[in-house]
Amino acid sequence: MASLPVRRFTWRISQRHRPGLECLVSTGRQHGFESLAERWLLLALDFVGGFDEVLAQPFRLRFAWSEGKGAHIPDFLVLAAGSSWLLDVRPAGLIEEKDEVRFAAAHQAAAAAGWRYAVVTGWRYGVLAGLDTLSVRRRPMTDPLGLEQQLLSAVHRRPWRFGELVDQTKVPAVARTHAVGLLWRRLLAVDLAQPFGDGTWIYPAGTV
Repeated sequence: MASLPVRRFTWRISQRHRPGLECLVSTGRQHGFESLAERWLLLALDFVGGFDEVLAQPFRLRFAWSEGKGAHIPDFLVLAAGSSWLLDVRPAGLIEEKDEVRFAAAHQAAAAAGWRYAVVTGWRYGVLAGLDTLSVRRRPMTDPLGLEQQLLSAVHRRPWRFGELVDQTKVPAVARTHAVGLLWRRLLAVDLAQPFGDGTWIYPAGTV
């Protein structure tokens, strides 16, 4: 599959938005974004996983409404075998009436194509800080000491606070890195709404 964004991602000194490229482990390539809010969405998608592709600015939608004609470029199309999503990103405090019309048109277009639609307006407190912390260990790692199995076995017995969990292994200092990697790969579970640290509770996957 090949797709080019409707708009080019450009950089200049005077611009007010923050475009860039985010490399997703899930797809193995870079994806363009036009704002930090869009960058956070890409990071969250990489954490959740389960999709085949993410297309930035996938198409230009033209529509008619009671006051005339309009156009809208959705921010992302997330393709997955089970359920694909058309997504727009706009902080809740910046949504205007004209945006609501565009989002309504995108919602109808998504429904016609068999996709789901959502507008990402913000995140619960602490979630982005937690994702940022976990993302530093999203690259594959070797585990010659078998620390990941030790971590998984310990959590299988009962939940632990993060600092106590790594102490259950043979090399706690190294186990910290692997524990964060397991959390990113969702092989361990954590409540992202809470600040992450040694006192954070870690659970078996699928229990939070």
